Amino acid sequence: MKLFDALAGRKSTRAYLDQPVSREQIVRILDAAGNAPSGANAQPWQVAVVGGDKKRQLCQALEKAFAERGVGEMEYHYYPQQWPPAPKKRRFSCGIQLYEALGIARHDQVAREAQWVANYRAFDAPVVLFFFMDARMEKGSFLDCGMFLQSLMLAAHAEGLATCAQAALGQFPEVIKGQLGYDESTVLLCGMALGYEDPAAPVNAYRTPREEVESFTRFFL
Repeated sequence: MKLFDALAGRKSTRAYLDQPVSREQIVRILDAAGNAPSGANAQPWQVAVVGGDKKRQLCQALEKAFAERGVGEMEYHYYPQQWPPAPKKRRFSCGIQLYEALGIARHDQVAREAQWVANYRAFDAPVVLFFFMDARMEKGSFLDCGMFLQSLMLAAHAEGLATCAQAALGQFPEVIKGQLGYDESTVLLCGMALGYEDPAAPVNAYRTPREEVESFTRFFL
């Protein structure tokens, strides 16, 4: 697969087939992603690969936490406290597209909450990845981990697998760390669903638009 095709073809997948992903496949894409650049070659990323009974147990604990407390808090601010107009508009449009693809009316709070809870099951993907880094690392390492995540998603796409990077899986860090044996010396960055796309699911049919180069670029050539 050509890189430009992989970049254009990768998408956030929110419905998966009941088809296992082998350990060998996971190792292969993690090994490829490990070639991502990082400042001073720090390679700050740490990954937990969760599937099978452990995934079911963990996802049940997350759903329980949401039922008891509502939406949890990440260990850092992923989204801005005050949205600038342009990103705010794109965020709103993204939500509209998602619920329209699912056939969920804007005021159907029951259906909207059920869809949100699916986040905590990693959309029923067979595998969920959790990403951590040492809490002593600074903002530059967030950039490094972002490049690792993108590399991982592109490698998965080339392998015929689908992914969805999920900030929601960074909520309830105390639940996730407790289940997986991580402590306060780490920061939970996010999670990622991994599996085979269900091509018949309507939620996988829509694509969010991207801005034209001219809208975010200034040339000084």
